[in-house]
Amino acid sequence: MGAYILRRLLLMIPTIVGIMGISFLVVQFAPGGPVEQVIAQIQGQDTGDRLSGGSSDLAVQGSGEESRYRGAQGLDPEFIKKLEQQFGFDKPPLTRFLDMMWNYIRFDFGESFFRNTSVLDLIIDKMPVSISLGFWILIVSYVISIPLGIRKAVKDGSSFDVWTSGVIIIGYAVPSFLFGILLIVLFAGGSFFDWFPLRGLVSDNFAELSWWEKIIDYFWHLTLPLIAMSLSAFATTTLLTKNSFIDEIKKQYVTTARAKGLNERQVLYGHVFRNAMLIVIAGFPGAFISAFFTGSLLIENIFSLDGLGRLGYLAVVNRDYPIVFGTLYIFSLMGLIVGLISDLIYTWIDPRIDFERRDV
Repeated sequence: MGAYILRRLLLMIPTIVGIMGISFLVVQFAPGGPVEQVIAQIQGQDTGDRLSGGSSDLAVQGSGEESRYRGAQGLDPEFIKKLEQQFGFDKPPLTRFLDMMWNYIRFDFGESFFRNTSVLDLIIDKMPVSISLGFWILIVSYVISIPLGIRKAVKDGSSFDVWTSGVIIIGYAVPSFLFGILLIVLFAGGSFFDWFPLRGLVSDNFAELSWWEKIIDYFWHLTLPLIAMSLSAFATTTLLTKNSFIDEIKKQYVTTARAKGLNERQVLYGHVFRNAMLIVIAGFPGAFISAFFTGSLLIENIFSLDGLGRLGYLAVVNRDYPIVFGTLYIFSLMGLIVGLISDLIYTWIDPRIDFERRDV
């Protein structure tokens, strides 16, 4: 197992370099970079000190020569050069990429172009919101999905199995962001009821509340986002549990257990449960990462939750590349590590699995 872990760790290096390299290459051809963002602000007479240094000496306009940046006509070429130096675009792309990867290896993600804050501090600051969403969506989906999946496996083909499958498929087919908008319209003061808050994870007076009022306020704000995000996770886990139990129920050892006189409950929870839950439990780390990083992107924006999803979205819109690449690096690295952890959980739950064994 040690050799397998070492191979997986070594494979992470070219994998993450490839992910970052492809993303970096795509960004080179994307219009509207940070230099053009600043130029657009200046031409719109709204500088807003978006430059990281906020230096007024950069805001010098003149009748310069032709520039390769869109909308830069009429700006002093020296001003453009200073912008390029400030954002690091005065170096060749390959040099910038190598410098970036060297810094990222040491977990030095630099500072945001427009926020005057280090990328790592921003990620740490926004992480509690995304952790809250990812944690509770998994708790809710697993607590409901596993018993429901077991029940559907036992009642396979019955009317209960048919109508619940219909509900699950419809729920899975509806995008979470669309369902989130529907919830806002219905229950957050859109057109019908005004039962739940529309933004934030806590109220403005949260610090003044008692401990039990804080708990109620926290879950009051969390209700609609959790419902919206639970649909896809709920459907996937339920069907995965059902199919896993059906496969195990059909095996010979279940028939043998029944022949020994064991009742259905003893067979189901004494023999089938551990084997059937192998794939569900081993997939827990991956499901958490998926809910933590990807599932919250649109939901955080719809419900104005200041988490990692919203941070990444705003960084892409504003072409704040240190945040874009910093979060991509962290998410990719965590995804690769979680994949390895999932494999190790497989071997821990079922010692018969050996990833080092190879058929000749």
